[in-house]
Amino acid sequence: MSYLELLKLASPETIVVITALAVLAIGLVTGRAKSTATVSTAKPTQSANETSTATGICSAVAVLGLAIAIGTVLMLPRNATLFGGMLVITPLTSLFKIICMALAFFTILLTKSEKSLRHPGEYLALVLFATVGLMLLVGSEELLMIFIGLELLGLSLYVMTAFDKTDVRSAEAGLKYFLFGSTSSAFTLFGISLIYGMSGTTSLAAISDKLTGVSIQALLAVGIVMTLIGFAFKIAAAPFHLWAPDAYQGAPVPSAAFIASASKVGSFVVLGKIVLVGFSSLHGSAAWHAMVAGWSPVLAALAALSILVGNLVALAQSNVRRLLAYSAVAHAGYTLIGLIAGDRDGFSAALFYATIYAITLVGAFGVVAMVRRETGGDDFSNFAGLASRSPLLAGCMSVFMLSLGGIPPLAGFFGKFYLFSVALRAGANHGLLWLVAVALLGSFISLYYYLMVLKAIFVDEPALAAARDVSVVPPALLPRATVAVLAAAVLLLGITPEILAARILAAVP
Repeated sequence: MSYLELLKLASPETIVVITALAVLAIGLVTGRAKSTATVSTAKPTQSANETSTATGICSAVAVLGLAIAIGTVLMLPRNATLFGGMLVITPLTSLFKIICMALAFFTILLTKSEKSLRHPGEYLALVLFATVGLMLLVGSEELLMIFIGLELLGLSLYVMTAFDKTDVRSAEAGLKYFLFGSTSSAFTLFGISLIYGMSGTTSLAAISDKLTGVSIQALLAVGIVMTLIGFAFKIAAAPFHLWAPDAYQGAPVPSAAFIASASKVGSFVVLGKIVLVGFSSLHGSAAWHAMVAGWSPVLAALAALSILVGNLVALAQSNVRRLLAYSAVAHAGYTLIGLIAGDRDGFSAALFYATIYAITLVGAFGVVAMVRRETGGDDFSNFAGLASRSPLLAGCMSVFMLSLGGIPPLAGFFGKFYLFSVALRAGANHGLLWLVAVALLGSFISLYYYLMVLKAIFVDEPALAAARDVSVVPPALLPRATVAVLAAAVLLLGITPEILAARILAAVP
């Protein structure tokens, strides 16, 4: 294969990388001009305006590059495989490259609501490099390339988490995320090395062929468990979730939105391909009446623990971002149910649920960003009286919270219904009924804390001191429009879920 053909097949990733470098260069040039102007004029208002202008220019270039890359994905061939699975083009990989870039697109649109973002070029370049890592993740079926994509994604997210130099919590969150992420990378790489030692290959298809008919030996079991533990860190499944609350609360809000949405979607796509393609012959069984050793019981234990821990600890939270972090732990458990079901329908249900959850979370963090910009915080008290201050944001937040709680006719309801029905049909004699029962219990518990957020928005009155401090300047138009579009998407996917669900089901092999 010629380099020109390779460049054509990897053109979406190439375009995003070029866009990231262009945004970085623009940020450097505008940053120098801003520094010179600030020294000569020493006017804070002018400096703030120049920062806003630089953010606007960099954001425009970034979203334009992502739009071009999305169009390029649509022009790729339907199926292609390069270098033994290093780069794979299928309807599934193309669809989720588009989804990851769309989530990055909306994340970039929300950066206008982050007033502490002093170096927009560098920040948006990191978002784009993280997006490239996600595209490599979902577009590969080779363990080494998957690991490279994970590291590119992880290194970008660590810096994005610690990007706010004005907030000590951001540095703390970045350090904790880095330490936990490094540990998860070590688990993943050591697990991959053991799997390679037992199978002699790192290609998922070849691993599946090598392990067919092979009994689970001790080293192979350790390798599979360590790989699953590494990905459990990435998706914030209990008990490997301890980095998530601090990272969600301390990071700049667009960073938290990207971590909670796009990185989760990419991780679930890869985890699904690893267990359902590479380890397909070692599925085992998590059925309550017929447990069989394999990766399925391990994921079932992680799912049940995540649902219980995430929902119960979320009850005690008074900060909306920490509440969303523990909610993310529970939703990771729900999504794992689809993978445990193990068939094509289960994988499709898991990917559909992860996607609608990601869309919902980007919108919810968008509302949090604007409330934080307006009031200076993101506790329940900061959301008090939001319905009277901004009916649009209050309505959008209601859509997001009720969707996360699984209330019809929103997308979250159909996502949970799809997951739970697939799990009940999996296996014989409703073997996963116990896991569905745990998930239903967790869903009932979650309604309480989601409704607590809505109580603060619609019922609670803001304290007099807090009411005096609230700015009368409305949030920027672009972030408000972005949040409204995401809320409309959640409602639309709840009313007509086949728009996305049918495409995912058709794309899953």
